[in-house]
Amino acid sequence: MSEQIIAIIGGGQAGAMATAALRQQGFSGPLHLFSNEMHLPYERPPLSKAMLLDDNPQLQPVLPANWWQDHNVQLHLGVTLREIDRATRTLTLADGQTYRWSQLLLATGAAARPLPLLDALGERCFTLRHAGDAERLRAALQPGKSTVIVGAGTIGLELAASATQRGCRVTVVELADTVMGRNAPAPVRDYLLARHQLAGVRVLLNSAIEHAEAGEFLSLTLQNGETLQADAVVYGIGIVANDALARETGLETANGIIVDAACTTADPAIFAAGDVALTRQPDGSLRRIESWENANFQAQVAAAAMLGLPLPEATPGWFWTDQYSDNLQFVGEMQGENWLCRGEPGDRKAIWLQLREGVLAGAVALNNGREVRVLRKLIQSGRVVSEDALCDESVPLKSL
Repeated sequence: MSEQIIAIIGGGQAGAMATAALRQQGFSGPLHLFSNEMHLPYERPPLSKAMLLDDNPQLQPVLPANWWQDHNVQLHLGVTLREIDRATRTLTLADGQTYRWSQLLLATGAAARPLPLLDALGERCFTLRHAGDAERLRAALQPGKSTVIVGAGTIGLELAASATQRGCRVTVVELADTVMGRNAPAPVRDYLLARHQLAGVRVLLNSAIEHAEAGEFLSLTLQNGETLQADAVVYGIGIVANDALARETGLETANGIIVDAACTTADPAIFAAGDVALTRQPDGSLRRIESWENANFQAQVAAAAMLGLPLPEATPGWFWTDQYSDNLQFVGEMQGENWLCRGEPGDRKAIWLQLREGVLAGAVALNNGREVRVLRKLIQSGRVVSEDALCDESVPLKSL
């Protein structure tokens, strides 16, 4: 095993955690991580929250700063890859340096899906994917300034909350007829919409920007003819996977690198994990899960597959969002119309629950973080549970 050389491309959550998993799982050979950022791998979720709100924001490292040297990992920061050669199993950097590899993990992440109409506005238009983006955006979100956020997905709502907390006047423009339509059930969407409106955010649903121009203020004209004036515009309308290297080297891609359940690409020596990975499902469909938890899980899977070890068992999906003083944690399946409620959302403490044939399939915990572990176990168990007991706060969930 020590003769093997493993290279990881990407310094985000998946890349960093795969490096840690390889060492934890016994790989002692040469291990390289290549990142186009100058920072040590850092946590991304705080970019839309703590990095905008804290008085003295600091990046939160994925691993302690001394971990890399202590575990003999060769870090290559601030570098750009030019080419991957599958025939010779080498990779070449933009400066011409070449490195050999026996196995390769692509954890190159994704970029914000561009919106040329808004990009043309220049430096007062922002997206948020990296630490530098957060630093620039923080400087723009000043008290009394007007901010328009385009897109009411998770990132858009988190940014709306942070901008409001910084004293900005915030308008959210969303093409769909709801907020967080991709990953939240209807009662949670209703709760979040009301929460933002109560905080003073103007939310414009079923709305699209038809014209944009920059002057003293940014001017955004909606399809209904209304014009919005703003000091800054932030948009988040999805992602474009950073799969160019994989595509150019002949791997199978489709706005993402296509992998199997072991994170293996069309080349058995190359793996992919995190936002750039598209997992082929048993029915042939492709699925991408954009979450911190999935990046960690796929890092573990890829490391085990590289080393020929048993793959870790999948657990119910989990992600969270922090908006204002609310923490919402989502577990399991979010699709479906019939949701029960435990507690009172108006008191800002509740759990929405979805049963399928008496089995808990999904849950959303509002300011109920202590119950999330129990909810995950309940979902994974597949046990039939009582609807009345689930909704009765006097019955401890762990007793079910």
